[in-house]
Amino acid sequence: MARPGRRWDESDVRVRPGRGSRPRTKDRPAHADAVLGLVTAVDRGRWTCLVGTGTDERVVVAMRARELGRTPIVVGDRVGLVGDVTGADGSLARIVRVEERSSVLRRTADDTDPVERVIVANVDQLVVVTALADPEPRPRLIDRCLVAAYDAGMDPLLVLTKADLAPAESLLADYEPLQVPAVVTSVHDERDDGLGALRDRLAGRTSVLVGHSGVGKSTLVNRLVPDADRATGRVNDVTGRGRHTSTSAVALRLPPADGHEDGGDGGWIIDTPGIRSFGLAHVDPDQIAASFPDLAGGLEDCPRGCTHDEEECGLDPWVADGHAGPAGRARLDSLRRLLRARSGESTD
Repeated sequence: MARPGRRWDESDVRVRPGRGSRPRTKDRPAHADAVLGLVTAVDRGRWTCLVGTGTDERVVVAMRARELGRTPIVVGDRVGLVGDVTGADGSLARIVRVEERSSVLRRTADDTDPVERVIVANVDQLVVVTALADPEPRPRLIDRCLVAAYDAGMDPLLVLTKADLAPAESLLADYEPLQVPAVVTSVHDERDDGLGALRDRLAGRTSVLVGHSGVGKSTLVNRLVPDADRATGRVNDVTGRGRHTSTSAVALRLPPADGHEDGGDGGWIIDTPGIRSFGLAHVDPDQIAASFPDLAGGLEDCPRGCTHDEEECGLDPWVADGHAGPAGRARLDSLRRLLRARSGESTD
């Protein structure tokens, strides 16, 4: 039996709303009223930021604004914040802008990975922490960290821990031609542990601490910043490797140096999780060579695309003619060791 028909009228017609005539734009709000903050920690989509100065200083938790897309925001970044920036418990601000960076420390997962990962920003000193024993030093990783420091325009500092377990002279000699400043410490020896010398090197600067697990990095941080409460671990007796105790980077303000109890700049340190590799696929060899000013003049005689480790390299005659001084040959050998570290070749 046929169903009875239905009469239709104008009210039954569904009219699709017309699209607006205003074209889409990539322009975004200027957020001129954004408050400036320093990112001190990152945890699962939430950024801890330090806002204000003096008695107005406060900690603000923020999320990333949608308009930033996938823009990386890392510890050390200076950012613009809007929304609830009171720092009250349960409040949440929005990061709407990342200020221009003075420096960026990057690494890749390995030497074939084209994807760069930003570790920290706005740092002027990279502190490579390595133990003299338990676990054994890893010169290849040290070399790679130095390459990353030179590429980022950061001053390197070598910190050797556990000096009570092994002598430091041999390892120091390996890096003497590179003119890398070094501090030797012993976290177990209260009499002369080198901590004062390290504080002097860190004062007034923003430094990032890098090293593989088990070298005593978190222990150093706890000595430098007593209320940091960074987790520490021990070295595995079977593998000789440390276990990751720090799981994310965190920026910590150093106490004022002696004689500056009025709030003098003690500096900042950024503690990072232990690393097992440091990919350098993003680094340009010429950028590394440019970090050796005594060799820079020889680069003008290098053929185009020179890897600085071949017969036609202009650095060899430059050094042979004495332009790089009496330490020129040792410096050139050190440069080439860093270049081999960048390419993944053995530096032993």
